[in-house]
Amino acid sequence: MTENTSPSRLGVGRVLVAVYGILAIAATGRSVFQIIDRFHEAPLAFSLSAVSAVVYIVATIALVAPGRTWYRVAVATIGFELAGVLVIGTISLVAPGILGLHSANPFGREATVWSAYGAGYLLVPLVLPVLGLLYLRGRRNVMRSAA
Repeated sequence: MTENTSPSRLGVGRVLVAVYGILAIAATGRSVFQIIDRFHEAPLAFSLSAVSAVVYIVATIALVAPGRTWYRVAVATIGFELAGVLVIGTISLVAPGILGLHSANPFGREATVWSAYGAGYLLVPLVLPVLGLLYLRGRRNVMRSAA
């Protein structure tokens, strides 16, 4: 086995996929509830919450699916996720009114997955895309050596 396909490397990928799957379920549940229960309170924020759910679902699938196309989808999705966390996180702290939020409270009624950089989820949404992109960088090297 090469260094990049060692059992520990594969274990890291499995943990990453598991965390993405958990966030996909959490973000989907949260956004569906927010949209059904109180969409009128913060339509932009809750729509972005739904977008984050889709991003986590697609990223989870792309991380487990084989092939170069899914690899590219994973890179694009996780890159979009990182940009979303940084942009939405910053706006939610600096000018929450832009998103229709009344406060920057990451545990508040209006908070989304990416509000305050994911502080309501212990900052996992901020750290996860960085780890995901690093993992994919290592996976790219494996794909190159296999070709």
